[in-house]
Amino acid sequence: MSAPTAGPRFTPPPYPYDRLAELSRLAAVHGDDAVDLSIGTPCDPPPDAVVSVLGSSGAERGYPTATGSPAMRQAAAAWVERRFEVAVDPAHVAACVGTKELVATAAWLLRLGRPHLDTVLCPAVAYPTYAMGAQLAGCRVVGVPPAPDGSLDLAAVAADDSRRALLLWVNTPANPTGALDDLGAAAAWGRARGVPVFSDECYAEFTWTGPPRTIVAHGTDGVVAVHSLSKRSNLAGARVGCYLGDPALVAELAELRRHVGLMVPGPVQAAAVVAWDDDAHVDRQRERYRRRLGRLAGALASAGVDAAMPGGGFYLWVPVPADWEGADGWDLARALARGAGVVASPGDLYGEPVASHVRVAAVAPDERIEALARRLERLGAAGLAGARHGGDDR
Repeated sequence: MSAPTAGPRFTPPPYPYDRLAELSRLAAVHGDDAVDLSIGTPCDPPPDAVVSVLGSSGAERGYPTATGSPAMRQAAAAWVERRFEVAVDPAHVAACVGTKELVATAAWLLRLGRPHLDTVLCPAVAYPTYAMGAQLAGCRVVGVPPAPDGSLDLAAVAADDSRRALLLWVNTPANPTGALDDLGAAAAWGRARGVPVFSDECYAEFTWTGPPRTIVAHGTDGVVAVHSLSKRSNLAGARVGCYLGDPALVAELAELRRHVGLMVPGPVQAAAVVAWDDDAHVDRQRERYRRRLGRLAGALASAGVDAAMPGGGFYLWVPVPADWEGADGWDLARALARGAGVVASPGDLYGEPVASHVRVAAVAPDERIEALARRLERLGAAGLAGARHGGDDR
């Protein structure tokens, strides 16, 4: 008997942020003044009480529960009720090892029980892990284009794609654009077609236009909200978040994840309880990000770049200047690196339709943001345009 023919080997695409090495080299000519605003890595400290619990809980001695301790699930549910005015049963809340791994694994796990569904719908302009999760599950990726207001244009989804859809991802406030979506409309669209809607809400605490929003405010049937302490509480290194919503979907994922061993470490779960219980540190962080975004937007404008404040999140979504004929986001990113020593993310990391933008993350300490802002102001529009062509007008 002949051996089965091997199929094509899966080769992952280049990791998106590995592509930024060129920009880091260009910015390095500014020495210690260079500042990396390419990745949304929090720079501010988490609360002392949270850090203290990491070393004193005693929870490191035994295996943690994959779904999360009762205390953690209760704390997360209580936070949802305080922040969004939505009552959630803690039994329908479960822990995840940071939300990126849930984004990357949800399609794979859901498809185990739905092998006939082969499509993941996600924003066409998006954090790249939605598409990567679809690829890992062997699914097609169908990008949903944005409407003029930045929300998803779900009317543009073809009927065949919705019939084949395993799930729809929505993200508000959106990474990278900061746009705010209509979560009620997304939930209704999914229910009408039997498509589960997963709502990535990790920037919800940093909503600048109106109150924070969650999809479970529109009922839990067929929807799952995903939340993280990485951004809210500056705990990106702890890797902890939660998902909540439709009881059947939460239970299905929780049971499968137990078998995979996707468990938040016990000390981290104990620290998460303290973080979820405290809103004061988040209010202080909101003001930091609001201040940094405003300072950066003003400084970029003085350098000839239109950087509008976002509806939410801590990124500026910056278009290439209109008079830079033929330029794309990489040209603007190179100019910013050469001229001001800032590393930003070119838009094509988030989808080809937005190759004419860059994303700037307000994630440096205030004093570094201020120093960068002054460099941009000194550089001006002419200096930045000169840096596009390799000049250095510092």
